Amino acid sequence: MSTDLQKYSTENQLETIRRYAEQRGFEIIKVFEDSGRSGLRIDGRDGLQLLVREVQSGSADFQAILVYDVSRWGRFQDADEGAYYEYLCSRAGIRVHYCGEQFDNDGTIGSVLLKNVKRVMAGEYSRELSVKVFAGQCRLVENGFRQGGPAGYGLRRLLIDERRNPKGELGRGDRKSLQTDRAQRTGNIERLRTSLDAGFDPSNSDKRKVHRQ
Repeated sequence: MSTDLQKYSTENQLETIRRYAEQRGFEIIKVFEDSGRSGLRIDGRDGLQLLVREVQSGSADFQAILVYDVSRWGRFQDADEGAYYEYLCSRAGIRVHYCGEQFDNDGTIGSVLLKNVKRVMAGEYSRELSVKVFAGQCRLVENGFRQGGPAGYGLRRLLIDERRNPKGELGRGDRKSLQTDRAQRTGNIERLRTSLDAGFDPSNSDKRKVHRQ
C-alpha cells in the first residue's frame, strides 16, 4: 500500500483489502506499507522492497498477496516494471489478488490486457500531473507568490487571501490554513532597523578564513 490522494489513503486501502479477505476466507498475517512515498521509483519504498526480498528468498510465510489495485505497485514510467514485481510473486507460487479492481487476476486474456492498460495509465497519470504541477507553480511565481522556503534577510512572508487582501504575517514554521490563501514576500523594514540599531555591522560579521599554503 502507499498514499496517493484521499481516495487512496492507506486506511481506505486497508479497509477494502480486509473486506476482500473476509469475503474470500483469507487471513491477513502481515501488512507491507509505504506511507507518503513516491510511486515513481522503488527507491525509498521499504515496504515493497521487503516484500520482494521475502518472495525471492523463499522465506515468505504467506500464500497470497492482496493489493488494492494495479497502480499500487507504482506509477512507473516503464509499465513493465510493475508487471515484473507481480511476475516475481507468481514465479514463487504466490498469487496476487487486486481487491479494488473490477476484474479477477486469473491470467485470462481480458485480465492481462486490463492490467497492462492500467499500468500504462498509472504512468501517464504521473507524467500529466508533473506537467500540471510545474505549470501551476510557474504561474504562481509569475504572480509574485512565494513557493516554499523561508523569506530572505530583511523580508517577511505576508499571508493574503484569494482577493489579495492581507491576513497577517507568517512566522517561522507557520503554514497557511486555507488552500486558496497565498504567501507573498514583502519588506520588513522595522525588523531590519532593529537589527541595525542593535549593533549589526557587516564588516565585523563572522567570515570563514581561508589559509593558503
